[in-house]
Amino acid sequence: MGDTDDETANERVRRERDLYRRLLDLGTHDEIEPFLREALELIVDTMGARLGYLEIADGTDDAGPRFSIAHGLSNQELASIRSLVSSGIIAEALATGEIVVTPSAILDPRFGGRESVHARRIEAVLCAPIGVDPPRGVLYLQGRSGAGPFSPSDRTPVELFARHVVPLADRLLTRRRHHEDPTAEFRPRLRADGLVGRSQALANLLRQISLVAPLEVDVLLTGDSGTGKSLVARVIHDSSPRARAAFVELNCAALPESLIESELFGALAGAHSTATRRMDGKVAAAEGGTLFLDEIGELAIPAQAKLLHLIHAKQYYPLGATKAQSANVRIVAATNVDLKAAVAEKRFREDLLYRLQVLPIRVPSLAERPDDVPELARYFCGAACQRHGLPRTELSRSALRAAQSAEWPGNVRQLAHAMEAAVIRAAGEGSSFVERSHLFPDAGEDHSPQDGEVSFQERTRRFQSSLLRELLDDEDWNVGKVADRLDLARSHVYALIRGFGLKRRAG
Repeated sequence: MGDTDDETANERVRRERDLYRRLLDLGTHDEIEPFLREALELIVDTMGARLGYLEIADGTDDAGPRFSIAHGLSNQELASIRSLVSSGIIAEALATGEIVVTPSAILDPRFGGRESVHARRIEAVLCAPIGVDPPRGVLYLQGRSGAGPFSPSDRTPVELFARHVVPLADRLLTRRRHHEDPTAEFRPRLRADGLVGRSQALANLLRQISLVAPLEVDVLLTGDSGTGKSLVARVIHDSSPRARAAFVELNCAALPESLIESELFGALAGAHSTATRRMDGKVAAAEGGTLFLDEIGELAIPAQAKLLHLIHAKQYYPLGATKAQSANVRIVAATNVDLKAAVAEKRFREDLLYRLQVLPIRVPSLAERPDDVPELARYFCGAACQRHGLPRTELSRSALRAAQSAEWPGNVRQLAHAMEAAVIRAAGEGSSFVERSHLFPDAGEDHSPQDGEVSFQERTRRFQSSLLRELLDDEDWNVGKVADRLDLARSHVYALIRGFGLKRRAG
């Protein structure tokens, strides 16, 4: 009897040793599908199972992709087993996080009453969760090719299998994500959910952000208007050691020259006509955090000198003060103008430019990342529905194609506003889909030969020109008010006026 027990124990050790060696060999795979196929064949062979099913999810998010493979199952049997993920034996294993072993499911009081078990007359079953807290997937084995059911001793090799499959699968899933989404490598290091897209251009931007965010250096953001420089500045702050302190923003073009210094540095009572009491500026408000100076190219020369002193000495003088105040702030500045040209024209200090552009980051235009347009459009569609308390609205295929083929000179900001307007139009019509006509209402649906000769881009340009003229006339050509309504920089509105050749109507 003892010899038989020793032989059984030796056989069990040999089986587990061989399983472990073969599991190590699985690490040579480069793709998830062949890895899962060979992994399932390995455990089916080791356990002497007749049927098998292996499923694993890419992460713990239910919305993420799931990968599965079957052995010896017909399509009908496979469909039946997949249905058990939410009920029955598989659901039991996933809910408890424990291996379920039953010599006969049809006689087991836990499962015998289920219709699917009776219909398929399921006998021996071993089901194991893959991964923990919560499980990432499941291994389901049914029937034995040899004599006898699964036994409690079969738990050990299955536990070994489940424990080693997850890290091997994770390596392949990470590799797959990086191949399909070049931004995936950098997102875990950043708080950048608002930077939507998977293009290589966005990945390059995230790579630069991941480099500068943890460093105590000032940053200059460049790029066209509407590309999302303010959002990038926020990501830099939120991903930095200063994240718990304040993020303070100042648009240097939004204030008259007479007020910009007091707004930036503060003022003592009586320092100027409106300073009836001591006023703290944006620098003081950003203490310990980040000060974001948007449209830095519009900053007046006197204020530039004081900003240079702040960056150099970490000190500043409020207006009217004779004693310097210390400052612990990080400067992130942004501009859509050529600061080198501004230096040549004596509109910007060269020494300040050198201080700011230690680690410059250029934010790409939407034209440089066209593959991101569909994902951005869906994101803005969902955000608009949530913001206005509207029912969930989806984008039709024609609307997505129209958005991707259109030109967006106002970049991400323009796309966001267009999607918001489209959602509101669709809701007004009681439509559950945003159609092309909602996104570009002035483009029309007439497909006459004459209209067919006009490109979609030209129709979009006409719509933008018409909208801009309408707002200019409505605001009596007050470019500042039009810029506010469009959420564009004044310089960009002027550029659009020139580009569209708009002129103020006489009278």
